[in-house]
Amino acid sequence: MNESVDPQQVEAPNPIKTAAPAAPRRRFARLVWTLVLIAAAALAWRYWPTGAPTPGAQSQTGAGGAPQTVRDAPATIGDMPITIDALGAVTPLATVTVKTQIAGKLMEVGFQEGQMVKQGDFLAQIDARPYEATLAQAQAQLAKDSSLLDQAQVNLARFQTLEKQDSIARQSVEDQAFAVAQDRAAVGADQAQIDTAKLNVAYCRIVAPVSGRVGLRQVDPGNYLQPSDSTGIVVITQIAPISVLFSTAEDNLPPIAARLKSGAKLTVAAYDRTNAKALATGTVSSFDNQIDLTTGTFKLRAQFDNSEGALFPNQFVNIKLLVDTMSGATLAPNPAIQIGASGSFVYVVNADSTVAVRKVTTGPSDAKNTVIASGLTAGENVVIDGVDRLRDGAKVVVRNGGGAAAGAPADASGAAPRHKRGQDQGGAASKAGSTSTPSPSPTATP
Repeated sequence: MNESVDPQQVEAPNPIKTAAPAAPRRRFARLVWTLVLIAAAALAWRYWPTGAPTPGAQSQTGAGGAPQTVRDAPATIGDMPITIDALGAVTPLATVTVKTQIAGKLMEVGFQEGQMVKQGDFLAQIDARPYEATLAQAQAQLAKDSSLLDQAQVNLARFQTLEKQDSIARQSVEDQAFAVAQDRAAVGADQAQIDTAKLNVAYCRIVAPVSGRVGLRQVDPGNYLQPSDSTGIVVITQIAPISVLFSTAEDNLPPIAARLKSGAKLTVAAYDRTNAKALATGTVSSFDNQIDLTTGTFKLRAQFDNSEGALFPNQFVNIKLLVDTMSGATLAPNPAIQIGASGSFVYVVNADSTVAVRKVTTGPSDAKNTVIASGLTAGENVVIDGVDRLRDGAKVVVRNGGGAAAGAPADASGAAPRHKRGQDQGGAASKAGSTSTPSPSPTATP
């Protein structure tokens, strides 16, 4: 007899018991990944480059491996210009808004927008007829008062003669003298009115106050102009000569001030935004009388002839200020200078085809060379290419020719082997004879 089983009495699987075996697997996976990460970190620490080499340390090449192919160049004696780089803005020496000095109708405009004008050139004409009429009126008044003055002077002379004959009272003579003085003052006032009227007539003809380039016309003929107008007629900007304002750090103030005080002309070169093309050359004309507290800089003004118009007002330019020139300095090519934990150093090529780490003290530099203040003498050869795998005392092969001879030796396929980062740190990980592909350098030619 089959017994019926109640579905409610069937024991449901316990989810906790079912998932229990997965927990050890997850812990094991975490342990495996932790060990992998630790191993990777240890390998990275072991083979990652550590920067500057330590004198006396040996690499594969220094332990009897194949010599490293390098390029070298000699340290030389030469002059090093000491320059200061800055960002400047082209600023006109004069910017004038041409306005009318009298009220009147604009009758004529005598310039073309954008043209060059000289000081005194005709620009605009204001209706002069009202001021010419005022001038004629003042001249007529002067003629009238001049006649009255002449009459008063004749009467005074007659009265003075009668006074001597006791034929007239003294008071009449004194009154006539005062009348002469009043007429003389009236004549002076009339002459002042004439001068004012002539000046107003002259103001009707507007001329250029400075030489430069005119901008866009601000008003058209036919408009009524007043001296209170804010826009004016046109703006003239002086562009030849022109100046550039730029700022530099306050630490540069003493040498600049000393050079200017000695009467030296500090040369300034202006370059375009890419700092590749020289636009103009000028000299420092002055510098500000205070330092900006917020930036710790001070302003200088350099003046340029700008006869070709290469500098444009409000243009941003790169500035190179030549402060001084170091003569007879020891110069080393820039690619030879290496930076390590203890400072700057170079690899000096010895007569026995080995290299030695030489700590040096550097000075100013330019696009090609760096001044060596100490640690290197002129005539010593320094490595300028292939320094990434060198160590102190390593054997080298100097090849200064072009092409493959200057770089790493090629393999059977004709391609130079790639340098794996960090292989030179341990020594055991590199294969004998493997070199890095040299990177081109603008100063690689010895």
